[in-house]
Amino acid sequence: MADRDQIIQEDMEYIRQRIDHTKIAGSTVLISGAAGLIGKYLVRFLAQYCGCKVLAVVRDRKKAYRLWNDLGDQIEYICSDITELEEKDLADAAIDYMIHAASSTSSRDFLAHPVRVIDISTEGTKRMLEIARKHSVKGFIYLSTMEVYGAPVTDDKIGELHGTNLDTMSVRSSYPESKRLCENMCAAYYSEFHIPIRVLRLTQTFGPGVEYDDSRVFAEFARCAIEGKDIVLHTKGDTKRSYLYLADACTAILLTLVEGTDGEAYNAANESTYCSIRDMAELVAEKCAEKRICVHIRPEKERQMEQGYAPVLRMNLDTSKLQEMGWKPETDLLMMYKRMIASMKVSVSKIK
Repeated sequence: MADRDQIIQEDMEYIRQRIDHTKIAGSTVLISGAAGLIGKYLVRFLAQYCGCKVLAVVRDRKKAYRLWNDLGDQIEYICSDITELEEKDLADAAIDYMIHAASSTSSRDFLAHPVRVIDISTEGTKRMLEIARKHSVKGFIYLSTMEVYGAPVTDDKIGELHGTNLDTMSVRSSYPESKRLCENMCAAYYSEFHIPIRVLRLTQTFGPGVEYDDSRVFAEFARCAIEGKDIVLHTKGDTKRSYLYLADACTAILLTLVEGTDGEAYNAANESTYCSIRDMAELVAEKCAEKRICVHIRPEKERQMEQGYAPVLRMNLDTSKLQEMGWKPETDLLMMYKRMIASMKVSVSKIK
């Protein structure tokens, strides 16, 4: 069994080989959502490989310290809820770049706590943008979502100018609609205050570091493969989207941060992974579990409502704009799962 730290270090090297990290080396970078899946990769890479001073906005200092205790004073922990972050929390730090990754990610919360979801997005983003304005940062990137496009119904490619069919009266829209507003807030700060913002619309992203008890469907499939349990789909599995490996997402973020055009949005996905949820389940059952498990289709409308599942959609993102800057995702869906599963196995063995 591969060591989890070894898997992560391999990914750090993967990122280093694919971006010109000298352009950000030695900078001070503020990262919100620093202890999240994407944030913790970015913190480690920037501190360990770029010699950056990282101001990590976290809610749990002890958890954060366990993640990065080996990085010493290169990490400064800012313990604050993103909706309460203030200038005084930064202790007069000089900030060069900002990565705003804090966000709600639980689809259950989109239904159960929609006001909180909206508040985290809008208030958190406004506070981050105000800090960016006061510090005259060199670059600010907002991590948005593919969900701003709503629920497309064809397999046509979706570029950055694609419209949306979101239902504003659906509580489930609390997440994507608040993300859309935050994108517009970023555009407004760029227009009025000349903040060098860039927006990255990420598809569903995963890799090493996903917690074993993560409730999202990709993690559920991985657990089934590890535990030898059949995969049970509570929808027909018709939704189609592309996915993105965690390390590839990090290269997209860092490239956009230093090379992107101010006031622009970019899609980020591995277009080769475009498939239905059912196809992904079959891949895991056949290739990761080596046919030891099966996939069962048992749609349950009530469960779909409780879990806050997005409506059936076809999210075929066009990433040509990002690729024109030289970005290219290289990790396919099977390898994404293999590396995530290896990491999750280490995680659960430590729990036991």
